[in-house]
Amino acid sequence: QGIQAGQADIAVHSMKDVGIEFPEGFGLPVIMAREDPRDALVSNHFQSLDELPKGARVGTCSLRRQCQLAERYPHLQLLNLRGNVGTRLSKLDAHEYDAIILAAAGLKRLGLESRIAAYLAPETSLPAIGQGAIGIECLLDDSRVMQAISPLNDVDTQTRVRAERALNARLRGSCQVPIAGFAELQGERLYLRGLVGYPDGSKVLRAEIHGSAAEAEQLGYALADDLLGQGADAILQAVLAAS
Repeated sequence: QGIQAGQADIAVHSMKDVGIEFPEGFGLPVIMAREDPRDALVSNHFQSLDELPKGARVGTCSLRRQCQLAERYPHLQLLNLRGNVGTRLSKLDAHEYDAIILAAAGLKRLGLESRIAAYLAPETSLPAIGQGAIGIECLLDDSRVMQAISPLNDVDTQTRVRAERALNARLRGSCQVPIAGFAELQGERLYLRGLVGYPDGSKVLRAEIHGSAAEAEQLGYALADDLLGQGADAILQAVLAAS
């Protein structure tokens, strides 16, 4: 709205919170170099998820994280956690939780890396679509702004996020459903992993694909089709109906 009203030239977004559709004429021409995309365990008493005892209280607001943690650590008590980063840390320090899960990128950007007890490998907690990446939105026909921000673009991050967002678009994903997607580059090859599951971890679908980085979006669509073929649509519809 600020850009449309002429009050701003750009809008800066955390890519994991950016929807698929944009108003006509708007887009994300720049995606900056990615910060650490992993999830992080924050705890004052435990150094890993494996150390947490039966019934330990773990806070997260993410259905994606709940899904994966419930499947792998069914003995843990997964509790809802709301508020900004400071509020969430305060609740941990007030002993409302034994541990909480946050995005590593957010903690690092706030200078709170020292609060991280452990980084969660993608095999344990596959990251959210676009997690750790920052995008810049503007009017695509504003050549002055486009020229000014273009040096900030990181081609590798842009390629990875394009693949992840294509996966999300085909699945019609949002923050209200447990979808994960994470792309990595090895030279000219792109490796993409995706996940859809029930929040209680009772059923989790996984798929992966690799191919030319030049076909990032096509790989994302193909991976989504794999998950849909496994029954992802039924899971997503059930989760949305229950929300």
